[in-house]
Order: sequence, then C-alpha cells, then structure tokens
Amino acid sequence: MVDDLLSTAEAPSDVTRPLAVRMRPRSLDEVVGQSAVLRSGSPLRRLADPASAGSRTAPSSVVLFGPPGVGKTTLAYIVARQSGRVFEELSAVSSGIKDVRAVLERAHERLITQNKETVLFIDEVHRFSKSQQDGLLPSVENRDVTFIGATTENPSFSVIAPLLSRSVVVKLEALDSPDLATVIDRAVRDPRGLNGEVRLEDEAVDEIVRMAGGDARKALTVLEAAAGAVTKKQGEPAVITADIVGRVMDVATVRYDKKGDDHYDVASAFIKSMRGSDPDAALHYLARMIRAGEDPRFIARRIMIAAAEEVGMAAPQVLQVTVAAAQAVAMVGMPEARIILSEAVLAVATAPKSNASYMAINEALADIDAGLIGPVPLHLRNAPTKLMKQWGNHRGYRYAHDEPGAVAEQQYMPDILDGREYYHPNDRGYEHEVGQRLARIRTILHGGSQKPTGESDAETNTNTDTNTDTNTKGNGGGDDDD
Repeated sequence: MVDDLLSTAEAPSDVTRPLAVRMRPRSLDEVVGQSAVLRSGSPLRRLADPASAGSRTAPSSVVLFGPPGVGKTTLAYIVARQSGRVFEELSAVSSGIKDVRAVLERAHERLITQNKETVLFIDEVHRFSKSQQDGLLPSVENRDVTFIGATTENPSFSVIAPLLSRSVVVKLEALDSPDLATVIDRAVRDPRGLNGEVRLEDEAVDEIVRMAGGDARKALTVLEAAAGAVTKKQGEPAVITADIVGRVMDVATVRYDKKGDDHYDVASAFIKSMRGSDPDAALHYLARMIRAGEDPRFIARRIMIAAAEEVGMAAPQVLQVTVAAAQAVAMVGMPEARIILSEAVLAVATAPKSNASYMAINEALADIDAGLIGPVPLHLRNAPTKLMKQWGNHRGYRYAHDEPGAVAEQQYMPDILDGREYYHPNDRGYEHEVGQRLARIRTILHGGSQKPTGESDAETNTNTDTNTDTNTKGNGGGDDDD
C-alpha cells in the first residue's frame, strides 16, 4: 500500500532493485507501446491531466485489461502522479474486505479534510469475490476514489456487472518486437538501468525479444540476468551474445492463461487451423498448449470434436483415429502423449473436409425447436401387441432388405416434414461417393425406380406383405424397429 507519490522506482539509490522496477516509466510519454490507448483525449490521458482532479468529465473508474508485463501498475501510478492524486495500492491476492474499507475510509477523510483525491489501484481485481467488488461501488459512485483495477482475465467474466458498467475498460496489448527492442535499448543506455556498461549483439536482442513473448518485465529480467553473466572489461562495455542469453534463460515465455482469454484464443486458433487444413499452424498451437501445461485430455477432446465437425463423412475413419488417440493419451500420459496428439492433429488437418454432418443435425434440431415434430407414420410404429396391430401400427411397412438394393419406396418422415432433407453431402473425399448414392436412394424413397449403384439385381424376397399378422420379417416381436 502506498499513501504518497513515492514509487519503488524512486527508492534510495543504495537499495538494489530489479532492473524492471528501476526502468519503470515516469510519465505517459515514456511508456513504450499502447499508443492506441494513450492517444490524446483518451481516458488515461484525461485522468492524468492535473485539471481532471475534481472534474466530473474524467472517468471515475477504469479497468486495465491485458497480459502480464505490459505496464498496468505503472500506468495507474503515472495517472496518480501526473494528476496530483494520492496513490493507494492493494493486491486482490493478499488483501481482504477490511483492507478495502480502510483505504476507502482514508480516501473519504482525505477528500473531506484536505480536498485531495485518491487513486485506488487494485491489482488482479478479478481475484476479488463478488462481495468485495460490491464494496467498491458506493465509493466509486460518490467519487471518493478514482478506481483503477488491473486484470489479466476478460473483465466481461471476471468483474461484476455493476462495477463494469461504471468503468471504462482499457485493453492493453502485448508489446511487439520493435517495442521490446526499444525497452531493451533504453535500459542499456539509461543511468537508472545498465548505464552503458554492456553492449548487446543484434542476435542477443532478438533472442531476448523472442523469449519475452511480449512481456516488457520479462525482457528486462532476461537482460539483467545476461548482464550479470558476462565478464566486464575495464574501460569497455561487456558484450552480451545470443549464447549468453540462451544460457541464462533457456525457456521462452508462453503467453497462455489456462483460465483466461489466452486459453480460448489459442484453442480457437487451433481448431480453425485444423478446419483450414493447415497442419503446420495446427501443430504450432498444439505445441503452445503443451508447453503451457494444458490438460492433454482437453486437447484430445477438441481434436475428436474437430474430426466429427470439420471432417465428418468426407473421411469418417478420422473420427476413429482421434477417439483411439484420446484413449491412448489417457493411458500413456505426457510427455509421450504429445506424439499421439500430433498424429491425431495431422489426421484431422490433412483430411478432406465436410461440415455436412454438423449442419444436418443443426437443421434437424432447428425444426424440432420450431415445433415441426408430427406423429410417427403408422407403418413405422411398433406393434408388439394384437391391439396395437389393430390400430394399424406397422401395417404396410416394407422391409428394406427385401427390396432391390435394400431400399424400399416408403415414407419415413412425419407428414409435416415429408420431403425435408437435412443432409447435403459435398463432393470431397468419401462423401462424394455418399452423395451420388444418396441421390439415387432419395429418388427411390420418394417414388422413383432407380437402384443405388453397385446393388445387384438378385431376386428379392417376395413375401413383403406385412399387412398380415403371420409375416414376422422386420417385426421381430415388435421391438426391432424401436
């Protein structure tokens, strides 16, 4: 908790602080990246303006949403410092409702007695319970505090609706490669940083940028570790090479929150890459999920769904492959399961594609939801008792296996849906053959005479009169057609 404008970056010089803390920007103009949210007239710019204190036009509540290391805490502090407000900080991880109330009481008293406003910054606000977030509402509404919350999770799901409706949501993006290179160069040259004591080869900068994964704090942490690992020569800056960077930090940051937007974004890209028949991109997103520690069972489930939804009848054997893969993953476990998942991904990504099965069931469900149900035709109904036969159940049913090509001319749909077609095969993979066959089948079902291709003209059973109780073919005691 900080009750004045002294930041950790301004602590006494004899205190050793991490490079990332020493290099925190001191004004909005020093912030690297985030140009879209720091443009003139933006909510953060208006809040940082000294004239905004006491103004009713500036936002009273801001939610900063973005991945780690993009400057959420720094932005909140700069807003307080530039505007002349007092900065109070809480972490939702370690603070409770009593801490919140204490800060709010101080802020109210400060406003009344000193006419001085307070910025209340709550880091990881998504970790606060609903009741804790509810406790902020009166002070936000009364403008006792200017509330700034930081979250790595989508505020639409992690911040309560009443607080969200009173807030301006500012989405911060991970830093791109040029921005990270600027952060590194500034830290090397700045007296607050390494003060020119080291020099980086271009390849070393690229390696740090790659490892940082858009996280400025991570980039500065890697830089500081590399600077500590080089041998310094008197009068000359030490040289940091890519090899040195690799030795001090051999695993790159994987930006992936298993409960946040990264989880859904990467999973979405994974599915769309398999759908789009790009095996390389699909493997990239698979690797990201694996390295981030995603549950391999979740990955296997998504692959199975993709096999049914994206491939379907164009290559129906792919679903069998993915089901077997899911079972194998459960038995084998990681790390070997990665090979099984890779094979399943490649099977889906390289297979011919059809979403006809997916579309067919959706159309059928839409008709059910619309009330297009209708009674089952009498000739298709079960008839296990004599009374049910007297009602006409099963009468006139034609046993398909007794017909040429095992297709009988008869109505299967309820009357209200007679002639309705849900399944529309495309011309890719095995479904091309299915489509040709289905066209001939539908001709027969609806009164034509064409046999399905490949069916023989062998004699058929002529005992197809199912109007009599003595014919049991296709009846099976009345329960084979359930």
